[in-house]
Amino acid sequence: MINTAAKLFKKKGYSAVTMRDLATEMGIKAASLYNHISSKQEILKIIIISLAEAFTSEMNIIIASEGSSLDKLNKIVALHVKTASENTYEMAALNNDWMHLEEQRHYYLQLRSEYEENFRHIITSGIANKELKDENVEVMLFSMLSTLRSLYLWIPKKEDLNIQNLNTSLSNVLIHGFNK
Repeated sequence: MINTAAKLFKKKGYSAVTMRDLATEMGIKAASLYNHISSKQEILKIIIISLAEAFTSEMNIIIASEGSSLDKLNKIVALHVKTASENTYEMAALNNDWMHLEEQRHYYLQLRSEYEENFRHIITSGIANKELKDENVEVMLFSMLSTLRSLYLWIPKKEDLNIQNLNTSLSNVLIHGFNK
């Protein structure tokens, strides 16, 4: 049910999807759907909060791990590639529909803020340790996050995508740039 809802949210947008649409897609009556879930909002909450908590949990592991800032940035890229490749529709909801969260919006924004602050800290540490160029941290963070957050749009268009090769190439480009 969650995956079906996420597909519909990506296709039509959260606001345009009704419980009837979801029931039809699942091949059941709308009334039967309410035996499993109380509302469309509950489905959205499950999709977005579970992904946001997973990202936060993984980021906490990365932050606590041994290794350089470059190692940690590589792990973040791998996390996003893996998550986007395994949860394409859910990532669309996370990126496009989070503002429709009602009572869970503040919690989601708190998780996102914590994630971004940890990411920022890794970049700042990398600059301080001379592992990264001394550039504008906010631009670096924005550049990396913009690319990583939009992988859900790009990955499904690629046939025969090798996730490990994507991790390596994306890390090389995002972390080391285009210089030779």
